[in-house]
Amino acid sequence: MATAAIITLIIIGVVVLLFATDWLPIDLVAILTMLALVLTGSISAEEGVAGFSNKATITVAFMFVLSEALLKTGALQVLAQRLSKLFKQNFNLGLLLMMLLIAFISAFVNNTPVVAVFIPVVIQIAHRAGLSPAKMLIPLSFASIFGGMCTLIGTSTNILVSGIAEKEGEAAIDLFAMSKMGIIFLVIGIVYMLIFGKKLLPNRANQDLKQRFNLRSYITEIEILEYSNSVNKAIMDAEMVKDLHLDVMEVRRSENKYNQPSGDFVLKANDVLKVRCNVDKIKTLKDQAKIVVATPIKIGDDDLKGKASTLVEMVISAESELHNKTLRELDFRRRFRAIPLAIQHRESISNEGIYDVKLRSGDIILAEVKTHYVKELKRIESKQKPPFVLLSEDVITDFDKPKFSLVLSLILIMIGLAAFNILDIMVGAISCVVMMVLFKVINMKELYKAINWKIIFLIAGTLSLGTAMVNTGLDVYIANFITYQLGSYGPVAIVSGLYLTTSMLTEIMSNNASAAIMAPIAIATAHGMDMEALPFLITVMFAASATFMTPVGYQTNAMVFSAGKYTFVDFFKVGVGLNILFWIAASILIPLLYF
Repeated sequence: MATAAIITLIIIGVVVLLFATDWLPIDLVAILTMLALVLTGSISAEEGVAGFSNKATITVAFMFVLSEALLKTGALQVLAQRLSKLFKQNFNLGLLLMMLLIAFISAFVNNTPVVAVFIPVVIQIAHRAGLSPAKMLIPLSFASIFGGMCTLIGTSTNILVSGIAEKEGEAAIDLFAMSKMGIIFLVIGIVYMLIFGKKLLPNRANQDLKQRFNLRSYITEIEILEYSNSVNKAIMDAEMVKDLHLDVMEVRRSENKYNQPSGDFVLKANDVLKVRCNVDKIKTLKDQAKIVVATPIKIGDDDLKGKASTLVEMVISAESELHNKTLRELDFRRRFRAIPLAIQHRESISNEGIYDVKLRSGDIILAEVKTHYVKELKRIESKQKPPFVLLSEDVITDFDKPKFSLVLSLILIMIGLAAFNILDIMVGAISCVVMMVLFKVINMKELYKAINWKIIFLIAGTLSLGTAMVNTGLDVYIANFITYQLGSYGPVAIVSGLYLTTSMLTEIMSNNASAAIMAPIAIATAHGMDMEALPFLITVMFAASATFMTPVGYQTNAMVFSAGKYTFVDFFKVGVGLNILFWIAASILIPLLYF
């Protein structure tokens, strides 16, 4: 083996160690890798930075923007709200439909932001259904991985491997080239999770997770409007009370007040309920109300129809002018352009409405403001003696049907043109984003913010590994070794060996990094056996994405790892069987379907 190839192999070994130990951020490791390869002469300076102009890198960047544009329409929140009812009726059916929904979306939208949107929704669904979120978050991540493997644009790994293949002179991989095997993996994965995986998931108490997220209790008032489905129903049977476990403290009907009403108390139109609940439950009420045409409830005096709003928590400061005054006396709504939804008192609250409660230092007001006005509230907060301190802010995404239709139409056109090889996927993604900016679905500031620069730097940096392996001949050395050891057993053994090696690498380092290392080896192996490279490249694609045994190999696993309070053992117990099943299926079916 030549000296240059040995140096490259040593650098790869150090990179694997750094990825596995997490001593440095993965994007920094990728850039250091590029520098090391340039300084040791394995690649030129131009080849080192070529990853930033690679089609794969650019395509992935613009796919992040497409994902953000879709999320901004609020469509996924609507889908999630519909899904929550299924879990209450039938957990298995709910889990099946959730995984199918996540997989379908992840096949065409980058799965990382999809999982980010659904994590709080799944936690909320679990609380409503009386389940541990740990029973649902790993299936959420795994479903996004299953779906991402079904198309070229479903995951950055597939785009990266395709980009490496084109750079090495191979034909571009079609949008649905991996779909037939991907769908088989999807079926295997979902069946496994429904039969075996769900039994292996931990069942940790909800209370621990609530404490972890520090959910605060508020007092608010909810008016039941004429067309609400809670009219003429007992409190214990009212959907919003039952779903969110609201604590009804009082019912006000005309001039009459009913303190601590019993569960069989029948609600009427225009009843005002004083309830105790947390911020998430108030936000859920708002989200549900926005789905229907006629809003069935009011929170405080808010009809819930506002657009582009943000929930803020305002803590009354020690020397605040708000102390010992009511919201009515302060003309709070007009003065701060904020709609008060609830108040958190240190002691029990009196029977007056929230506008008539005497405020005290340390009380927290939960209010809704127009998103653009949050800056003004922060300016007020920065004064020498501020009336309040902003504790948190949470943007509310409303379902915007016209924008959703536009975004969906553009994405479908892009997919159609790419599927029939009329338009390159990179050009299609850029065109879609430009159209969305022109139609004001997303602005340039949001565009830059939507791109996950950590992933972009990771891809650009690790692409230099593949170039170095080709330049130094290391890919040929490894390919010849694989062919010598396994070639006599036929393509099944080669595919099996490539899959297993890539899968093991991915479990200890980034999926994109392992794909960047293994794709040149797959191409060299195909050339050494005088065969087409596509089956071997698809093997690397699947193996680099199908990582289930640890939370470090794939971003979505890492995201649910902390949210669900999982341990490494939890992932291993659920994922080891799935990894083995996928390896066996790939070894048998990829040769049958692609050779």
